[in-house]
Amino acid sequence: MLSFIIWNGSPEILSIGFFSLRYYGLLFALGFLISQQILYYIHKQEGKPEKDVDTLTVYMIVATIVGARLGHVIFYEPAMLWEKPLSVFLPFELSPFRFTGLQGLASHGAAIGILFGLWLYSRKKHVNQNYLQILDRIVILVCLTGCLIRLGNFFNSEIIGKPTNSPIGVVFVNPMIDRIMADDDKTNPVESYELVKDSTSVVNQNGRVPLSLFLFFKKGTSESDANNFVQSRVYGSIATKSEFVDFVNGSFDAKVGAESNGNYAAKISFVGISRHPAQLYESISCFLLFALLLWYWSKHKLNLPEGRIFGVFLIALWTLRFAYEFLKENQVPFEESLKLNMGQTLSIPLIVVGIWVLIRSFKKQTTTPQV
Repeated sequence: MLSFIIWNGSPEILSIGFFSLRYYGLLFALGFLISQQILYYIHKQEGKPEKDVDTLTVYMIVATIVGARLGHVIFYEPAMLWEKPLSVFLPFELSPFRFTGLQGLASHGAAIGILFGLWLYSRKKHVNQNYLQILDRIVILVCLTGCLIRLGNFFNSEIIGKPTNSPIGVVFVNPMIDRIMADDDKTNPVESYELVKDSTSVVNQNGRVPLSLFLFFKKGTSESDANNFVQSRVYGSIATKSEFVDFVNGSFDAKVGAESNGNYAAKISFVGISRHPAQLYESISCFLLFALLLWYWSKHKLNLPEGRIFGVFLIALWTLRFAYEFLKENQVPFEESLKLNMGQTLSIPLIVVGIWVLIRSFKKQTTTPQV
């Protein structure tokens, strides 16, 4: 009953002043870097100019970021366009200055951006492939990049799944812990902490599982200061992160006492919400689809039916996305009133296009004379 997974990994690799390097950004960039090297290999194997890869990479990066950002704003937060237009593409806040990155990227927007960007690229005079041939190769790499981006979402504890009693459910406690342990003003009295599954409590349904947090205060911290910290910072951290944690039966259960060495410690009992790791489901699916499409390309290469890989990609990726949405929490409140959420609604036309492209590839293959 207690075989759920606790995730307490920090989304940050390092932080210097207002700048922080996050796993999400690193994995996002790594996706493009690895994809570029694979694209060099594909061009070399097909006898195409490797110099075209650099230009194609620039088109892909710009199209992905612009499309993903605009897609998020248009599909999920359209009010930002007239209320905070500078926030659409500025990766920082101005007052006070704080680097935030682009908070909100939509994969459907990225898909539209990539389709448009590659269409522009295919119209360049020196390109010796048509639009569908370019897409057949690029979508292999899109799968790999998508795999790494979803892994970054997992580190960020975002795009979370619905509560589950499954043994592979994940309790994301790092948003709460990060808030408790924050020490920007160097006054945090906590020296260390320990987080454990509480086997003495009863496991609730709907993914609600018992946890205990032990805080060990620095030497010299008084009992009063320890109590004040627990009642303010810890209480607030649980209260404001209700999508991840909750109070036990609606009550804040915390005890502060002295240890044998004279320092104070606190035990806080709370409820974690075990959720489907939807980010990992999508990440693993993207990697498997990448492996499948790369294998199919390596088997056919120059004899690859035009649009075949692109059609399979659209059908497989967006059908899986449609299915996974049933396991995920809606991203914005207005989706609660929809029969299908925004992710599912936007996936349907892409699946339809994939079916059309795949049928077209088979028809064209049967009507093309064999040499």
